[in-house]
Amino acid sequence: MSENQIPAGTVLRDQFGRGIEYLRISVTDRCNFRCVYCMPQEGLPWLPKAEILRYEEITEIVRQLAPLGLRRVRITGGEPTIRPQLESLIAQLRATPQVEDIALSTNGAKLPVMAPGLKAAGLDRVNISADSLRPERIVAIARRDLGFDPVSAFDAAIAAGLGPVKVNVVVMRGINDDEVADFARLTLERDLHVRFIELMPVGDMRELTFDHVVPSTEILDRIASLGALAADAGPSRGNGPAAYYRLAGAAGTIGVITPMSHTYCGSCNRVRLTADGRLRTCLYGDHEVMLREPLRRGEALGPLFRQALAEKPREHDLLQLKVGGLRALSQVGG
Repeated sequence: MSENQIPAGTVLRDQFGRGIEYLRISVTDRCNFRCVYCMPQEGLPWLPKAEILRYEEITEIVRQLAPLGLRRVRITGGEPTIRPQLESLIAQLRATPQVEDIALSTNGAKLPVMAPGLKAAGLDRVNISADSLRPERIVAIARRDLGFDPVSAFDAAIAAGLGPVKVNVVVMRGINDDEVADFARLTLERDLHVRFIELMPVGDMRELTFDHVVPSTEILDRIASLGALAADAGPSRGNGPAAYYRLAGAAGTIGVITPMSHTYCGSCNRVRLTADGRLRTCLYGDHEVMLREPLRRGEALGPLFRQALAEKPREHDLLQLKVGGLRALSQVGG
């Protein structure tokens, strides 16, 4: 066993004893939407192409981290499906022996066409962001009119076998909070796992404030109008911090994710790789370790990964309005 390897079945731990086995990989900072909580309407200065990690470089980072305990990866953006030949990256990651689970986070706009090919390349499952079921409101929130029908994306993912299919809904008071019950109702007939996420006002998204935050307790109270909710273990595969519930007889589940009212930092098992090769140890922290340049110089990344975990913070500072230099969630894939 090399010095960079650890025994099978174990994972590296950070300075607070949390096992880190999950890497979120941003493959682009660009997006075909401009969602009001995620990116300024005018967009952001895009990263130069030379600074973006090539698929082969992403795969090499995963290949070097996998023997250290990395087992799960998630491909994010921006919007990952707008980067060409995404199936090629998935196939390369699939060939890494220690990687047990490959997931994708997407706005779903391209899923009706891409879902079968993504599955064939080796993708295990998908999370779809959808903040409304009403066409005119989808356009207003996304600030782009792509003629997108989110239910078609849900059904395409289910049909392709990319389950458990999770739907992420950012709930915003006065904007889409009146659709909570409509989203929950989808779980009655479809094997969907709808997760309602408390809004996180950050960076340049100043038009959204804490007045727009709908606490998870209120969300669950609204869903209770459909019937009693029972606590549920949720989908059998995944890494997320949601607490799950199920309506009686429902095919799917309902989850709540609570970054504002109840932090879940104590069980954090993840780090993030930005599109330009920075390992970010907390979504809202400012601690990063640059991997791109050492990688391109041919240096081993194991010591840098260990250093990053040794410095990973205990919790984020979001409730103190500190966002680690982020201008928008699109910069790190959420």
